[in-house]
Amino acid sequence: MSDSNVLGPFVERRVMKFFYNSPLRRRATLSIFNDADSISLNVVKLCFLLLHPSSNHATINVRVLLIVSLFSFCPAAKVGKTSLIMSLVSEEFPDEVPLRAEEITIPADVTPERVPTHIVDYSEAEQTDEQLYQEISKANVICIVYSVNNKKSIEKVTSHWIPLINDRTDKDSRVPLILVGNKSDLVEHSSMETILPIMNQYQDIETCVECSAKNLKNISELFYYAQKAVLHPTGPLYCPEEKELKPSCIKALTRIFKISDLDNDGVLNDNELNFFQKTCFNTPLAPQALEDVKNVVRRNMTDGVRDNGLTLKGFLFLHTLFIQRGRHETTWTVLRRFGYDDDLELTQEYLFPLIKVPPDCTTELNHNAYLFLQSVFDKHDKDRDCALSPEEVKDLFNVFPYMPWGPDVNNTVCTNDEGWITYQGYLSQWTLTTYLDVQRSLEYLGYLGYSIIYEQESQAAAITVTRNKRIDLQKKQTQRSVFRCNVLGARGSGKSGFLQAFLGRNLQRQMRIREDHKSYYAISTTYVYGQEKYLLLHEVMSDFDILSEPDLSCDVVCLVYDVNEPRSFEYCAKVYKECFLDSKTPCVVVAAKSDLHEVRQQYSQSPLDFCRKHKLHPPQPFTCNTTEAPSKDLYTRLTTMAMYPHMAQADLKNSTFWLRASLGATVFAVLGFAMYKVLLKHR
Repeated sequence: MSDSNVLGPFVERRVMKFFYNSPLRRRATLSIFNDADSISLNVVKLCFLLLHPSSNHATINVRVLLIVSLFSFCPAAKVGKTSLIMSLVSEEFPDEVPLRAEEITIPADVTPERVPTHIVDYSEAEQTDEQLYQEISKANVICIVYSVNNKKSIEKVTSHWIPLINDRTDKDSRVPLILVGNKSDLVEHSSMETILPIMNQYQDIETCVECSAKNLKNISELFYYAQKAVLHPTGPLYCPEEKELKPSCIKALTRIFKISDLDNDGVLNDNELNFFQKTCFNTPLAPQALEDVKNVVRRNMTDGVRDNGLTLKGFLFLHTLFIQRGRHETTWTVLRRFGYDDDLELTQEYLFPLIKVPPDCTTELNHNAYLFLQSVFDKHDKDRDCALSPEEVKDLFNVFPYMPWGPDVNNTVCTNDEGWITYQGYLSQWTLTTYLDVQRSLEYLGYLGYSIIYEQESQAAAITVTRNKRIDLQKKQTQRSVFRCNVLGARGSGKSGFLQAFLGRNLQRQMRIREDHKSYYAISTTYVYGQEKYLLLHEVMSDFDILSEPDLSCDVVCLVYDVNEPRSFEYCAKVYKECFLDSKTPCVVVAAKSDLHEVRQQYSQSPLDFCRKHKLHPPQPFTCNTTEAPSKDLYTRLTTMAMYPHMAQADLKNSTFWLRASLGATVFAVLGFAMYKVLLKHR
């Protein structure tokens, strides 16, 4: 006889019938809230919808990843464990029972949870201790069978089997145990009074099932609970001693609640509860069913329902109740839908979905991503001032395991007079992250629940990978929205001031920036021919000898020199000739600190002559030492050159060209802000 026996078609049909006609499945809806509270039939129906998403078995299959799940039977002196296996297969009590049953494989399509199951029988008479230890190490769940009419077999559960199993398994990865009381047909009483203290003493025990191989009582329940112990373990969720959810479970469910609380008012209203229900279980709820659930919470706690909505405490209470009623697969379904693994950590597959970015391509957020981020901003901008205060930023990132934005972000994007990140600055920072580190952006969107709220397969649906830049040059047009400008110059030439001026900060405001809060990036919007584009400025370190490929790779180059420092331009000339002389990347020379006295540069050519020789624009005067916000005209020019690198220098020098671009920038900036204010009033 072979060591493993896969059920044949005839036996499969019998086992399937045994599982699906099981009293467990018929009784399931009646045992969820079967306590002192009197629950209407509607609530029972509601709980069935919540706890039995039977149409969603494919999701369970993907989540579990138990292709070769195994559970072993450890005997305690002729208790009938082999009879249990044979009764399951034959659907009748065997006349002759061997010392050990062969290993049996139940195919995935036969079992309710849609996972293949291997049943392994162990016999002390036929097998060695070493074979037992090997089976324990391979098992995913172990059923310890005792006889309800034999006190010694019950005592052996704690005196022998549990200590032996614990000695052979790692403390951090204990195998779940199920106590099986067989031969219930021989007694009129239950062994539960004896077993309950044992279950309370050992956290690894998932449940206890009393059954009878002779009467076929609870046979399918036993194997159902064995699967359930692996697929939906209680251990990570609930502490039986304290009778409450574990901290990691509370943390995960709190994040889920906050994501589902779409208006951020601290309660889940009927629309949000229905959205949550459809997201997790693909089934809407009737209004009366929603009301019945809230009534269950009201009867058990005073602050579980507020303004006719479910509070976080009420939400956690429901999940505690599910677990206490043995229906923890409900909580697991919710957790896995929101990206959690069996250790209640967000999976790598959820946070970092696969996305391919070919060379010379960039990554940007698409329209739906910006709409989502706008909704997140609106959700947390409680005072409706179009800016996020430090408290509002903290609340926004409360669903993250860490604070992703440091104080340098406030010096990377636009802020209001109080230094708070504005709506435009908020979107700009997301744009910057997506451009520089798309994996980080995917991770952040995952924490916020983008794929769940927008019903997408993953956060990758929020990303647009632009086409190769060489194709843009060939076609002389681009579909990109983000352009990078690397800013190079000698130390002290005014690069940092140039970046901060782009964010509307004059010299006086810049002087208040702390050195440890300094940023080497600045990003904001400009308008070219009425099109809103993002310009990303990157200040490159002044050490010429260590310039890297990313320091040189960009859409436009800005070479900054200090008009008041005689050796400042030499650095710009050297960088241009060494790195950009034969490059197709457009370059602009900026004469910074133009409000100061201009001195003669100690270089073989004046900056103007140098630019003429190399067919560059004349040096562009710039200063941030102004009473108002510095002009953005120069930044519009940089964006335009980045968009149209193929255009002849003569065209770019044309004053009419720049007038049209600048006028478009002004008009669309005013219109854009006005439209946002109007939309804000109607939220």
